[in-house]
Amino acid sequence: MGVKKKKDMQVTALTVCHQDLETLRSLADEEGKNLASLLLHCVQLTDGVSQIHCVKQIVPLLEKADKNGACDPSIQSCLDILAGIYFSLSLKNPLKKVLASSLNGLPEFFLTEAIQSFTSRLQEELNTTDLYSYRKVIDNISSCMENFDLGRACVNNLLKNVLHFLQKSLIEILEENRKFAGNHIVQTQLMNDLLVGTRVSVMLVQKIQDFQRIHLKMSSSPTWQSMCGLLSIFTKFLIDDDLLQTIQSTSGLAVILFIKAMFHPPEGIPDLVSSLLLHSVDCAGTPDWVLSCCRSLCCSPVSHSALLFLCQGTLTMLDWQDGRMGPSGEALLLNIVHVLFTLSSQIKESTLELFLSRILASWTNSAIHVLESSSLSLKDSLNGNSSIVGKLLEYVYTHWEHPLDALRHQTKIIFRNVLQMHQLTKDKSDSEASGLAADRFICELTESLLRLEWHVKGKYMCLGCLVDYTGIGHILALAKTIPSQILEVMGDQSLVPYASDLLETMFRSHKSHLKSQAVNSTWIDEWHETWVSPLLFILCEGSLDQKSYVIDYYLPKLLNCSPESLSYMVNILQTSADAKSGSSNSRGALGALMACLRTARAHGHLQSATDAWRDLVSGARIKQGLIHQHCQVRIDTLGLLCESNRSTEIVSTEEMQWIQFFITYNLNSQSPGVRQQICSLLKKLFCRIQESSQVLYKLEQSRSKHEPENELSKQHPSVSLQQYKNFMSSICNSLFEALFPGSSYPTRFSALTILGSIAEVFPVPEGQVQTVYQLSHDIDVGRFQTLMECFTSTFEEVKILAFDLLMKLPKTVVQFQDSEKLQGLFWAALELSTSTKPYDCVTASYLLNFLIWQNALPSGLSACSQTQQAACGGETSALVAERNTLMVIKCLLENLEEDVSQAENSLLQAAASSPLYGRVHCITGALRRLSLK
Repeated sequence: MGVKKKKDMQVTALTVCHQDLETLRSLADEEGKNLASLLLHCVQLTDGVSQIHCVKQIVPLLEKADKNGACDPSIQSCLDILAGIYFSLSLKNPLKKVLASSLNGLPEFFLTEAIQSFTSRLQEELNTTDLYSYRKVIDNISSCMENFDLGRACVNNLLKNVLHFLQKSLIEILEENRKFAGNHIVQTQLMNDLLVGTRVSVMLVQKIQDFQRIHLKMSSSPTWQSMCGLLSIFTKFLIDDDLLQTIQSTSGLAVILFIKAMFHPPEGIPDLVSSLLLHSVDCAGTPDWVLSCCRSLCCSPVSHSALLFLCQGTLTMLDWQDGRMGPSGEALLLNIVHVLFTLSSQIKESTLELFLSRILASWTNSAIHVLESSSLSLKDSLNGNSSIVGKLLEYVYTHWEHPLDALRHQTKIIFRNVLQMHQLTKDKSDSEASGLAADRFICELTESLLRLEWHVKGKYMCLGCLVDYTGIGHILALAKTIPSQILEVMGDQSLVPYASDLLETMFRSHKSHLKSQAVNSTWIDEWHETWVSPLLFILCEGSLDQKSYVIDYYLPKLLNCSPESLSYMVNILQTSADAKSGSSNSRGALGALMACLRTARAHGHLQSATDAWRDLVSGARIKQGLIHQHCQVRIDTLGLLCESNRSTEIVSTEEMQWIQFFITYNLNSQSPGVRQQICSLLKKLFCRIQESSQVLYKLEQSRSKHEPENELSKQHPSVSLQQYKNFMSSICNSLFEALFPGSSYPTRFSALTILGSIAEVFPVPEGQVQTVYQLSHDIDVGRFQTLMECFTSTFEEVKILAFDLLMKLPKTVVQFQDSEKLQGLFWAALELSTSTKPYDCVTASYLLNFLIWQNALPSGLSACSQTQQAACGGETSALVAERNTLMVIKCLLENLEEDVSQAENSLLQAAASSPLYGRVHCITGALRRLSLK
């Protein structure tokens, strides 16, 4: 796989206005060492990346000035220009973040001046009156609060102005959005501006330190009035179903956050929010500013979406840690979940359903935080046998097969949190004493899940969570055959991912439990009996789909968990294979054995192939698999030899012998799918030979008497390389022998495809590159003739494969330079071109195409014309027409760079009255094929 080229970073260069540029020029010193000189150099650069390097030098220069005690009067002007540069940059420009990061290290001596400069520039931004420039100002406010100390300080200084600007901008943007009703392009941009403005308002309240203590002491202050105005706006956003749901959702966060910041005393916040959610606000006991700002929430029915997002804001913005809100917080928590249950039965829109699932999952997280230090009454309300937990489980069961994947994921979170909630409601001493067996909730939950049919996908998810919570021992005690039950359903492709994931969770949990309890190594026998034996039964006796899916999904996970179990599998299967090896309709134990070994090697669990053949399975068993009656057993055995997780693993002598043995008996497979797999696997082997040979060449070049020998072959690299050459030559001998006249189509297809792979994997070396084998070295006159004879096949696919193979060979192959043979090929093509058999014309086309590639057709045309004239003893009108047609063809072929379609038209026009008309059709077909190449 090639290395993906990293894209060059694109950075828009910063600029300054003409006045600032002139200021920098006037302040720059002759030596170019002060801040003005640095900034002047920076703004004169046109490359943003170079400017980044320049910006990073600002603070070191100021630190040097601070140490020298120098007080340069030009620095204040430069800081003003820097502030202007910062606010002029777009939010996404990397220069903005680099400048903020650099100025965070500004020496304390310059902080006051810098804050003054940034505050002044921000005030200019806030004075903007152009509605379509509001977004840029809002982005600047946001960037000031993102990891930028100077920016946060200037926002704090201008808090009143910032709040007023946010209030004004949101009102005007909302009004503009209404004006453009129906213009979706403009409305999309304006609504995005509303969303960003709402998020920045939330960020402002969250990040400004001591917000309430400093700024909200007087209800008549401008800051208080702006806060009330913003709260009113967010309330309107929340209940406006014409806005984007993301705006409503963020507004729900903002409403609760602003109430939290403004309401006093804070102990009354849970009761106030509860009354809003339950629509039971006591107007007499509620502050006037709440009634004024949130009137629509207090006094009017609200939509389902508004109520949903208000619940989200409550869960997100209030502090649920350690039960800090006391009993009223616990009551609020219970009120929220009842509201969510009610909404669950009323909401039908898919996007709101997804919001609800996430909010319900968020509620369970908040409940866990509260339960860690809650009252006994709340624990009674949230234990496993409570109505709330029952409704949560009902929600999970109802939605665990929902079409939306994100919603199904939330049901998993809810179920897992329900288990944790139940654990927190139990008394620790009682829990330790009684254990799981006495936990009625867990027992009933487990039994109810086990009673469900295995086609219910949610069952797998919940059982996986139970295993994580209780361990596998409890489940195995209730259903000892559960591994076999799950493996039985793995013939259904839709259930395979769920089943394999659950099995992995179970056998990993079981292994950890047995290891922790064991005093010796006998625990592995129980583990094998529980998890490996059912697997082996499926591999031997299961249906075709079961075997395929178990091999692809379950077996690799089992071997990754316990690589040492491979020996156990091999011993069991070899014993079974002696009794029943399988048939053409059944893979039997031998097929299961080869599938296990192939999977193990592909995933790196057979570290040394040679050791594997010696220690795990005999050569006779490998040969038995290579010629087994069942095609999949043969394929798995071949895959075992060809595939490896290391592309440079040395191919052993035994493997080469077995591959040669396989090719001898398996080229004539009647199944197209099997032929494709054979060719693909052998190509993988050739790639391994090629890549490992490069390693061997390097070892050979750098060998010394102190270096270790080749890790696999335990012999000199040159010996392995020679074995590779002999093996590849032997393979080619077998393949060419299979192309004898009269050989079957499957045999020819397999042999030509494999030869094409060899030519592709071992190309003609260029420069100093070494290659262990070249197919062209093994092509003699007889083999060249064998390939040419493939053009006579009645199957065009054989012609294509033969032609493609010839195209992969170098033109310098000596057999191709025989002019008499090339002339003979041309005459044969001309004769075939006038045949009444369609496949003869196709053969002629491929022969002519080959001659075009050899640049031999023009000379063949001249020789053909001269031969015909001599045979006729003079010129006749027909001969003149033929000769002229041949000359036109020759001329066109000598100028193949011209458009091929034009060449075809010229040929056909010139030959319209010629006996060569059919031949010209053939030649134009060759031209067309050449153009496609």
